[in-house]
Amino acid sequence: MTKEITSAIIDNFEKDFASRKDSQIAARAVQQNGIFKASQNLQTKVNLDPTFSIEIETGKVANQKASGRCWMFSALNTMRHPLQKNFKIKDFELSQNYTNFWDKFEKANWFFENVISTANDDLGDRKVSFLFGTPQQDGGQWDMLCGIIEKYGIVPKYIYPETFSATASSALNDTLNTLLRKHGLELRKLVQNGTSSQDVQTRKDEMLKEVYRVLAISLGVPPKTFDFEYKDDDNQYHRDANLTPKEFFKKYVGWDLSQYISTINAPTADKPFHKVFSVEYLGNVVDGRQVRHLNLPIDEMKDLIIKQLKSGEVVWFGSNVVKNSERQEGLLDTELYKRNELFDIDLNLSKADALNSGESLMDHAMVITGVDLVDGKPTKWKIENSWGEKPGFKGYFVMSDAWFDSFVYQAVVNKKHLSAELKEIFEDGSKAPIQLLPWDPMGALAKF
Repeated sequence: MTKEITSAIIDNFEKDFASRKDSQIAARAVQQNGIFKASQNLQTKVNLDPTFSIEIETGKVANQKASGRCWMFSALNTMRHPLQKNFKIKDFELSQNYTNFWDKFEKANWFFENVISTANDDLGDRKVSFLFGTPQQDGGQWDMLCGIIEKYGIVPKYIYPETFSATASSALNDTLNTLLRKHGLELRKLVQNGTSSQDVQTRKDEMLKEVYRVLAISLGVPPKTFDFEYKDDDNQYHRDANLTPKEFFKKYVGWDLSQYISTINAPTADKPFHKVFSVEYLGNVVDGRQVRHLNLPIDEMKDLIIKQLKSGEVVWFGSNVVKNSERQEGLLDTELYKRNELFDIDLNLSKADALNSGESLMDHAMVITGVDLVDGKPTKWKIENSWGEKPGFKGYFVMSDAWFDSFVYQAVVNKKHLSAELKEIFEDGSKAPIQLLPWDPMGALAKF
């Protein structure tokens, strides 16, 4: 049985509002300043003083500008930090545009292959609609960048610099998505008309040629070889000639990417802790690295991060950065805004309820570079962002431990920090990861 809102109900609400002095005070504050300014808790600034008991110096922050490549910037930042130290190159950056080119190219092929595999499903099928909803975008996850690096390597930023379409990507994304949808519809028709697999693949290759052309015009042609020249912090000149991008990665970064795994904290009933998950249709490199997440309780995730920081290595992580954050001041805290008190309402949701209802999910990747431990327990965390030096503390943010509990969803750690039991769970080849649906919140891409 439905019930309309009557004038008597509205009259009752108006009388209740008029009788509340606190609501009248709040109304004046909010109507002049907005909800967040009127409810901002200045104590947060005191609590989140940027002083940390464990801190890794990482230098000047990078700037992704008007693009959604935070996951790339953050991942490449974790790799450039030891490179800067080992080779004494201050404020050195790896090319985010290089990984951007190959990610978009591989995402196009990923989209085409998924369109071919679902060609006989109705266009209104939810999974088909999901594929065509956003054929490609700037966002991604850790394993996706590893897949790109394992296949194509990386290069210094000065070898393959940023372009307008890299730093302001909306027009490029719009062009690519229009092209991919058009070609995707054609591929569906070819399959439905009984075209041979070989001929479908031949046509797909012609489509990929167009994608490559759009990317090459917009971002530049990626180098196959280059000479790496630099002066170190002692003003000594170095030159390493005729390197391939994969050789550069092996020699100057030297990471075994298979040793780094994604842990998540998803306390929902459908995702038991200490299980490994993957997400349907989430990826970029066909036959490349699979996205895999080990779900852990929040305290176990924190313990692994602290171990990695103590070993001198920073941590890539994904969170819901738009929640309870003050961008210009670089503060992340659940107590930053007192909206419950301002409106006399209860806005609190458990982390599980926030995930299940769509209230929260990962939208941004950054780097943890420090932590403040009091009696062995974390109270706040130092964060390297990729929004340039203007926000926060010259681009660095401070995150409260309570904000970590509520809004951190993913962290990448070296397997050497896992217990033998957790390592065995993640590496057990006899058990396939539990497959999540494409729209599961753990499939969200970091894209801010």
